[in-house]
Amino acid sequence: MDRPPPWIEPRTAYVHVPFCAHHCGYCDFAVTAGRDHLIELYLDALAVELAAGGCPRPVESLFIGGGTPTYLSPDQLRRLLNTIRTWLPLPAPAGASPPEYSIESTPDSLTDEKAAVLAAFGVNRVSIGVQSFRPDLLAALDRRHTSDQIPRAAEIVRRYVPALSFDLIFAAPGATPAAWAADLDAALGFGPTHLSTYGLTYEKGTPLWKQARNGLVRPVDEDAELAMYEYAIDRLTAAGFEHYEISNFARPGGRCRHNERYWANEAYHGFGVGAARYVGGVRELNVRDTTLYVRKVLAGEPPTLQTECLGPRDRAFETIGTQLRRAAGIARPRFREQTGFELDDLVGDRVAPLVREGILADDGAGVRLTRRGKCVADGVIEELMKSLGERGT
Repeated sequence: MDRPPPWIEPRTAYVHVPFCAHHCGYCDFAVTAGRDHLIELYLDALAVELAAGGCPRPVESLFIGGGTPTYLSPDQLRRLLNTIRTWLPLPAPAGASPPEYSIESTPDSLTDEKAAVLAAFGVNRVSIGVQSFRPDLLAALDRRHTSDQIPRAAEIVRRYVPALSFDLIFAAPGATPAAWAADLDAALGFGPTHLSTYGLTYEKGTPLWKQARNGLVRPVDEDAELAMYEYAIDRLTAAGFEHYEISNFARPGGRCRHNERYWANEAYHGFGVGAARYVGGVRELNVRDTTLYVRKVLAGEPPTLQTECLGPRDRAFETIGTQLRRAAGIARPRFREQTGFELDDLVGDRVAPLVREGILADDGAGVRLTRRGKCVADGVIEELMKSLGERGT
């Protein structure tokens, strides 16, 4: 019997591990630091949430994020991965493209023993939150690892896991184009299969946001930030990387397939504190407080904080916003199949002017951002979303 399409039935799952050695000043994720006594209880609660429904949910890719999942001890990691294997089984490796199994890490949390545990459970992709190779920029970002710890972490991954990805942040306070160029060169020196490059955002309520509001730090000038972004495009594509999403670059065959599901606006499972899921057109978000999550789940209560059931038209516009972030953009036939709408019926009157301005490219089969459009992607998406408000839901 054929499975429902991937925008109805999830093919991927995300599992959140909130624990960190330190909560960085720019981070707005659901993170827990200095409360290690909760780890075992959290693993208990996560097992209960994963077991809800009483039967395993087969998936094609897995992503364990955080927090810092590799902050857990080897025994705790083993317990976590065994639970995930029970309730989120991956197909047996076959052919040239085995199932993708990713985990996030930091340079200071990886050890050979932990990496051996990961490899034993089939983890084949590690994403290290490097952020920068420069001590001054690491300090500006309130990171606790040092640049000297990065080579060792990369070496450990190479010994046990086939795919290595780095996360980098540009436009941190005090950053310069020259410093960013040096960071990219340093990252390329380790031969990663994937690089994610993010411009620093000052998330409301974070310590870094408060510092900027009080004049204690000065954000990088927008023109300099744009120059850093464009330099990354040029430098990484020249090095053989494919710029396949606004912030993501991969060597051939090295794309993050898990995140591609998000950018296609397909369905996905999500488990753990602060985790989101999108199943059957219903979007849910779990509570963001770890203690509350543990208490609710172990008391037999659902950990859901928010539930939103989008109508077909809202889902179609959301699909526009996510798919346009991809280098491939929006393919009209697939969009029609996935949403039930013609792309041009929804936003055709707004696409043509953006094409004339050189921000969008339209070859008839689909619409995508141009180089110029990638630099103003959020504004382009906002412009297209205006059609939703004007025509109602």
